[in-house]
Amino acid sequence: MKKSTDTYKLHNGIEVPIIGFGTWQIKDPKIAYESVLNALQAGYRHIDTAAIYGNEEAVGKAINDSKIPRSEIFLTTKLWNDSHTYKKAIKAVDISLKKLKTDYIDLYLIHWPNPLMYRDDFENSIAETWRAMEDTYKSGKAKAIGISNFRPHHIETLLDVVNIAPMVNQIRLYPGYEMEETALKSKMHGMLLQAYSPLGSGKIFESQELQEIAKKYNKSVAQVCIRYSLQQGYNPLPKSQTKERIIENIDVFDFNLSNEDMEHIKNIPNYCGEGTDPDTAQY
Repeated sequence: MKKSTDTYKLHNGIEVPIIGFGTWQIKDPKIAYESVLNALQAGYRHIDTAAIYGNEEAVGKAINDSKIPRSEIFLTTKLWNDSHTYKKAIKAVDISLKKLKTDYIDLYLIHWPNPLMYRDDFENSIAETWRAMEDTYKSGKAKAIGISNFRPHHIETLLDVVNIAPMVNQIRLYPGYEMEETALKSKMHGMLLQAYSPLGSGKIFESQELQEIAKKYNKSVAQVCIRYSLQQGYNPLPKSQTKERIIENIDVFDFNLSNEDMEHIKNIPNYCGEGTDPDTAQY
């Protein structure tokens, strides 16, 4: 891990830049556009969005306006909960492609495993949705496919029906919130763990322990969290709307956290609360 464009290799051979730029909660088109453009100019080559974020068009415009060759950018988007049937999922990917102004997505994810409107028929719904994901992959519209927010029992149900195994599980991961069982299950089945909210939605900055460790390395708490995520083997997706912090968050390749500090960070209290339960979420 010497630079931001170093990569993890998925089980189908596709390479993913080890640090990405997240766009969750950046709904304003102008801010989303400027943030992604700033990220690309800062050296990020991995951009993460989703249909529900409402910013795919801004993300696509920023990528095109950056003048960076599309082949050098790794782009992720996600299927939303209202499209968990075969036909709806196939249609949804075409809508995302149009908004993103691209003819392929590098990574396409099922955003949540068990949406409210399909909850009474979870097993059939996930099987039908994954069949659409596999056909999207076979068509070349997605170079890799995976899942997000899947817990162990969702993974087991999915694996019963796959022909092509998911390559990624994107879950909430940050110091104090490790999701050990989900992480172990995902790794066991060859999935890369992508860490959304690696900064705990900002609340983690309240940690006195992390403040002390950051001071020790002459880094910010955010940089320590991102470096921790990388040394855990995760694929962190930090988000910021501020140019200076966007640049700061990728400047994490000139130091290593000691084993002792890694263990300390792993065991800090959870400052940011539990993640949403996919089986009770009201969406």
